[in-house]
Amino acid sequence: MTEQKHSINWVTFLLAWVAGYCDTATFVSGDSIFSAHVTGNFILFAAQISAGSTSAVAWIKLITFPVFVIAVMAGGWLADKSNSKYSILLIEGIILIVCGMAAIFLPIMAGLEEKLVAYIIVMATVLGMGLQNAFGKLFAKETHGPTTMMTGNVTQAALDLGNMIRKGITGNEISLSSFRKQNVTIGGFLAGCIFGALLSRWIGLSTMMIPGVAIVMCYLQGEIAANKSEE
Repeated sequence: MTEQKHSINWVTFLLAWVAGYCDTATFVSGDSIFSAHVTGNFILFAAQISAGSTSAVAWIKLITFPVFVIAVMAGGWLADKSNSKYSILLIEGIILIVCGMAAIFLPIMAGLEEKLVAYIIVMATVLGMGLQNAFGKLFAKETHGPTTMMTGNVTQAALDLGNMIRKGITGNEISLSSFRKQNVTIGGFLAGCIFGALLSRWIGLSTMMIPGVAIVMCYLQGEIAANKSEE
């Protein structure tokens, strides 16, 4: 039981870290586009339109939504076809690693403009985040909760904290346990945001390889845990 709890903590923290990293990296170095919180792009689009912008830059933000939907649908299809629930994460990891490589080699090999390369990488990252969202919905017991959207987690943490303040920690194990779980998720996301912001600003979108490798590690850990449970 302790080993399973440790595994869930690890997977939750890592996935939240990756989501925070990718969301912030694409916002900082990908023309202010969210890759995980795609509905946030609706707000950015509306703000740009209200400011009088009619350029393609504003409309590109809307493309993230259908890309995200397609990715989630693909995640559902992969879950049906694969015997391993973590195969979705493997595909996500590969996509993010390719994103990082593309940021390095596309401008050199294809001679593409830096902004066009950034848009390609952002949309590919949205695909990865869509797959991660699908994983979270399809296999909810593998994590402590959603790893890409923190509003619900913060709400739950606030409710748990309120319960503990009113009723005390002693004898309130359920709220304490839930509060700790939410802190794993929120802490992972915040750490990812900080790393994503700093590294993408210093180095650029080639740093997408880092969360890609992290996701592949998560996949391997999940496969190891699954094999142990079958023994």
